[in-house]
Amino acid sequence: MARRAQPIGHRGGIGAAAIVAMLILGALIAVALRAETSRGMGPSDWAAVRFTVLQAALSALFSVALAVPVARALARRRFPGRRLLIVLLGAPFILPVIVAVLGLLAVFGRNGWISVALGAVGLPPLQVYGLHGVVLAHVFLNLPLATRLILQGWQEIPAERFRLAAQLGAGPHAMWRLLERPMLWQVAPGVLAVVFAICLTSFAVALTLGGGPKATTIELAIYQAFRFDFDLGRAALLSCIQIVLTGMAAMIALRTSRGDGFGGGLDRPVQRWDARNPIARVLDGSIILFTAGFLLLPLAAIFLSGLGGLARLPASVIAATMNSVLVAAISALITLALALPMAVAVALGRGVFVEFAGLLGLAASPLVIGTGFFVVVYPLVNPTALSLPVTALVNALMALPFALRILVPRARQVIERSGRLALTLGMAGRPFLRRVLLPRMRAQIGFAAGLSAALSMGDLGVITLFADSEQATLPLQVFRLMGAYQMETAAAAAVLLLSMSIALFWLLDRGGRWHAEA
Repeated sequence: MARRAQPIGHRGGIGAAAIVAMLILGALIAVALRAETSRGMGPSDWAAVRFTVLQAALSALFSVALAVPVARALARRRFPGRRLLIVLLGAPFILPVIVAVLGLLAVFGRNGWISVALGAVGLPPLQVYGLHGVVLAHVFLNLPLATRLILQGWQEIPAERFRLAAQLGAGPHAMWRLLERPMLWQVAPGVLAVVFAICLTSFAVALTLGGGPKATTIELAIYQAFRFDFDLGRAALLSCIQIVLTGMAAMIALRTSRGDGFGGGLDRPVQRWDARNPIARVLDGSIILFTAGFLLLPLAAIFLSGLGGLARLPASVIAATMNSVLVAAISALITLALALPMAVAVALGRGVFVEFAGLLGLAASPLVIGTGFFVVVYPLVNPTALSLPVTALVNALMALPFALRILVPRARQVIERSGRLALTLGMAGRPFLRRVLLPRMRAQIGFAAGLSAALSMGDLGVITLFADSEQATLPLQVFRLMGAYQMETAAAAAVLLLSMSIALFWLLDRGGRWHAEA
């Protein structure tokens, strides 16, 4: 199709991809040029590298190990609310990390629910800071993702295989050995690599629950080099190390995510005869209830502790909220301005360079890109004056890969179905874009915009490098309130942040679908 006449051009997509590549690669080159490799890595730097790899490995291992029984229980059971629970498993993807951390502190912290219960029976409170706190937060954030990915593997096993195994008299252990364990050997390594790559670049969790020489990640060390020492050379050197680690993790994730599939079937509903005994039912039910409680209790704790303080939020929180909404809106607009022409180019079959540029956002950490931008603008202007625009731009670049995954399939479908007819009617270029393509992509555009806005609304990363004491987004303001031990106000601000993130996502997503329905 790429060689035939098309109703719309692809040059805009190539131009957008060139801008994305220039921004991301330019930032990475600036980091590499600024790095002072001659003085090498100090003991604290190597300690940060070791801790980063250790916490990412433990977080991935625990997330996947816990996700396997959860996914198996969901695959074997049908119950009221199952579909809603599976949908809720995707909610942590847009959950602001600082909100998740506050919720975990409310449940597992020194003054949390569990510590209060332990104190009532004379036991010491829990200690949530350090390595175990970082791993706990990462498991909370990534267990739903790992469960969804592994559950997809279970759902890809044809129902006919389970039926044949039952007809041959295979029991639960035989079905596990013949069907389920081979599937996990294909799926689990890729999930493990994906979660490991995500945890390598997790900044907000390390910032709030880590700290100290023994619990410092590379990104936290970059932040400390900026904010406390203003050592740009060391920050750039650490950024180079982070780029290498992230790139290696991304390559491993891509290679291990390629499965050979499990054969075809007739798309019949899966019936699990091996799960009908009472012990299996009780075990699966307990696993599902425990997981739901682990994921929902921290959010419930945030709402219970923060709802009462919403009416008493200080003016600084309101100003930070307005900044966050502005950043989220700009980020969503930039994401769409780049993603739409790039999606068209990919749909037209001209997408090798475009797809490469779109994936760059996954290969680089937001904090590393922010470091590069800081290095570039610092000799020219005061970086704090650009804190909000730079934050919006970096957030847009990070959301771009997800937006492309949403937009490309629909763009390809519309062009394949309507392209020839449009050319026959003499409709090409902007008329085709305005009258055919965009109207039929409104639902996907709304979804991509909502996702980008929600991710930007909850981001606590680049803003920490650029913002001064007088300027903040809502996640940064929540972090500052936590640092000042104003936990009730922080909880109220966290409720506002979570509500605004969900509201932005719902409004934009629903708005696109409403126009599509109209």
